[in-house]
Amino acid sequence: MNPAHNPGLRLEQLFRQIADTRMQGIPILNPALQVQAIGFQQWDGPHGQLWVGVLLTPWFMNLLLLPAAADSLPPVPPGGEVVVQLPGDALPFMAGHEDALGDYRLCSLFSPVLQFADQASACATAEEVLKLLFPPAQPAAPDMSRRRLFGLSR
Repeated sequence: MNPAHNPGLRLEQLFRQIADTRMQGIPILNPALQVQAIGFQQWDGPHGQLWVGVLLTPWFMNLLLLPAAADSLPPVPPGGEVVVQLPGDALPFMAGHEDALGDYRLCSLFSPVLQFADQASACATAEEVLKLLFPPAQPAAPDMSRRRLFGLSR
């Protein structure tokens, strides 16, 4: 994967292929849902620059961490998980790997995803999760000191 490019399209292509092959006939699939990468953005995490976003499929909704720079994924012990401190909360991530993608980290949000009636409600949930985990930056409060108000502070 080229770390300079948003991985959303590549994830969608790969997991659509998985849906059409390995997941065919599995009873946990939600027929109302399609594969969609939601809100992928670069984030400077504690281990380096990562791509973070939500991957929705007919069988899961996962928060994913993908490397945006070489060796930027947090290490995970074999068979275990690593807790990653995101801006809005600390969450446990497991190691994932697909040959066509490489290594990544995943945090399961919903699996299976049978509670979603349609694509729009699942996407809205994913977007709310991302807002909670990556809240928008708040503008700095203006300096209301008397010296600043009267132009005496330089």
